[in-house]
Amino acid sequence: MSRAPLALLAAGFRRYSTYRQATFAGIFTNSVFGFLRCYLLLSVAEEAGSVAGYSGSQLVTYVWLGQGMLATVNSWTPLDLAERVRTGDVVADLLRPIDPLWTYLWTDLGRACFAVLTRLAVPLGVGAFAFGLYVPDDPLVYPVLLLSLVLAVVTGFACRYLIGLTAFWLLDIRGLNMVWVFFSGFASGLYFPLAVLPEWLSTLLWVATPFPVLMQSSIDIAVERGGLGHGLLVLAGQAAWALLLLWACRVVQRRGVRRLVVQGG
Repeated sequence: MSRAPLALLAAGFRRYSTYRQATFAGIFTNSVFGFLRCYLLLSVAEEAGSVAGYSGSQLVTYVWLGQGMLATVNSWTPLDLAERVRTGDVVADLLRPIDPLWTYLWTDLGRACFAVLTRLAVPLGVGAFAFGLYVPDDPLVYPVLLLSLVLAVVTGFACRYLIGLTAFWLLDIRGLNMVWVFFSGFASGLYFPLAVLPEWLSTLLWVATPFPVLMQSSIDIAVERGGLGHGLLVLAGQAAWALLLLWACRVVQRRGVRRLVVQGG
């Protein structure tokens, strides 16, 4: 790895590590909602025996890993790219020797590294202490899960970058971002496991959209849903979506820059 990506990754880590009060408040909020969601799902599982095939311990991991991934993937927070396009500051970004796509990506990976150590690790510790998490039987699940988390972050970043690029045409992307927040929460497995949906809708989300990649994929790998073989298949799907969306970012950015030049920016 060259020095530039490492420097950008470290800069992203340092930048977000300075927001200590926001980090503490986020951990507290995620933990409170973790207790509420966990008790709700466990009460349903106690009556029905399971929820969409998830046992009690798997539901606990689903809730607390999801609460931690919410801040790690951070798919709800828009990048400042749209604002830089609106003000024209993006011209300076385009003149730098590193493509803005990679600058934003490496910085976001640095942010995610800090989030893993704080916003992910602490809620998982709270869940393990209060309820007890599902422990995978196969040790190979752990490296697969780590790679899955990285791909979830990259996919979430690519989706947010694409939304930011629409500012070349829309200027104000707040409406589009609100639509994204709604669907990314509903269809990623944040509110409930996607398996509770009708089979046709769940299959459609898994096959035709990147939403499950943001959260549900990593959670299913962590609780060994379908075994390691299914987990590797899910991981391959995550990798495909990450590469496809990064490619889409490059294509849309080139067209956006062409539009900027035509308009005299």
